[in-house]
Amino acid sequence: MAVSFSDLHTEAGIKSLDQYLAGKSYISGDQLTKDDIKVYGALVEKLSGGFANACRWYGTVASHLAARFPGQAVGVRFAGQASSAAAAPAVGVKKDAPEGDDDDDLDLFGDETEEEKKAAEEREAAVKASSKKKESGKSSVLLEVKPWDDETDMKKLEEAVRSVEMPGLLWGASKLVPVGYGIRKLVIMMTIEDDLVSVDNLIEDCLTAEPANEYIQSCDIVAFNKI
Repeated sequence: MAVSFSDLHTEAGIKSLDQYLAGKSYISGDQLTKDDIKVYGALVEKLSGGFANACRWYGTVASHLAARFPGQAVGVRFAGQASSAAAAPAVGVKKDAPEGDDDDDLDLFGDETEEEKKAAEEREAAVKASSKKKESGKSSVLLEVKPWDDETDMKKLEEAVRSVEMPGLLWGASKLVPVGYGIRKLVIMMTIEDDLVSVDNLIEDCLTAEPANEYIQSCDIVAFNKI
């Protein structure tokens, strides 16, 4: 490793670290290693905006530690933020551990506890739920609502349809279309939020159930389009 632990308490040492990290995400290789944790724990000076590479790297390491040890990660300060590194070493690094002792001074890469596994599963579930919510959209649905016979009051039939209210449902334009033998059917548009309204349940539980079924014999979906 090009940067030694001994010079990281000086601005010159941090500058060397910043130059070393140019074009790199981590100290060694393309993933977090014990080298990153050691350098992280060795820093005692604040990182300012003049050390862009070091600040970027430091934030990455801090995020890893915060995810593994919620509420416990400590380290140097960025400009304008209080520092806790002088009072305590970074999580996972023994304050007085010899520089060459790589096997006993870190527990960051050890087996996860049951609590850590549970927390990781909860975070993953939250991410999936958030993604699913973002993907949820709206649909435009055209319904045909048929009366029992030619004596059915079509005005009251439409009133019965529009009286159905629920979150995510908006009724639109409508018209009466002749079917034959003096019978007409109601053709009506509605807009729904897909994750709030099920058209099948709307028809079965509301439109063809009491009291609406006094006027409505059946409902058919003519068109169903995503908006």
